[in-house]
Amino acid sequence: MPNESLCRNNTIAQYHQLVGLPKPQHPLISVVRFEAMERTASHKVKSLVNNFYSIALKRNFTGKLKYGQQPYDFDEGIMVFIAPGQMLTIESETNEPVNHSGWLLLVHPDLLWNTPLAKTIQQYEYFNYSVCEALFLSEKEETTITNLMLTMEQEYQSNIDPFSQTILVSQLETLLAYAERFYKRQFVTRKITNHQIVSRLEVLLKDYFNGDELLNRGLPTVGQLAEQLNLSPTYLSELLKAVTGQTTQQHIHNKLIEKAKEKLSTTDLSVGEIAYCLGFEHPQSFSKLFKAKTMLSPVEFRQSFN
Repeated sequence: MPNESLCRNNTIAQYHQLVGLPKPQHPLISVVRFEAMERTASHKVKSLVNNFYSIALKRNFTGKLKYGQQPYDFDEGIMVFIAPGQMLTIESETNEPVNHSGWLLLVHPDLLWNTPLAKTIQQYEYFNYSVCEALFLSEKEETTITNLMLTMEQEYQSNIDPFSQTILVSQLETLLAYAERFYKRQFVTRKITNHQIVSRLEVLLKDYFNGDELLNRGLPTVGQLAEQLNLSPTYLSELLKAVTGQTTQQHIHNKLIEKAKEKLSTTDLSVGEIAYCLGFEHPQSFSKLFKAKTMLSPVEFRQSFN
């Protein structure tokens, strides 16, 4: 396969063939150890789009993965969650065969038919981030995930019977629930990265409120800010909630109130003019928000300086 080519796999069997694995033992799910895959120098760069869910735990990986616009280095045990139809680019940093280890769980959406997980799997944000943040695991957390993979591997290698789907889906639900727990923990413990995102958000808001964007486009939306930060709106709000106790919308409103206070205290503009400058069509909407945030009307706030 030519370098930097795009490979699309519609079935798990196609993926197995691509990486030199035997035919999967179940058509809709596969539990793979990375050590079993073939790797050659011809696979130096490869972009993959799989039409099934991929959950990876990788170790000893010397290359880079690029998911969306964000590269990830696998210097520690790290998990990545990829939904059907999303692109993953794999770049190897060496011409020698790569011998990384870990687990890869492949799940075709058809496995989830007629189960509650068919709908609830869409609620796990780590599958939906416009640019995914990989999950960094502690040693204890990695052991938990590895044990779950071992249990799923045992069931996967068993003969298919009427109970197979129910058991495999139940095991998958358990793994996803643990991943959700570990992601929530990551919001709190990875403070340096999180605070960097908060700092970038503050710069974006400052530039927006100090420029002409507010007058021309109105208040920035959570979606617009998240897109500029290469995050999903929900992820950004959850991260900010964990770090600051406030959502993205609350941050936007706080910046708006700061700008409103500045204009009320340093200019002679009327409340209506200030509301217009801040992107409000109706002064009443501005006054209502200002009072909700400060317990004072714009006029009362201005009078407090006299």
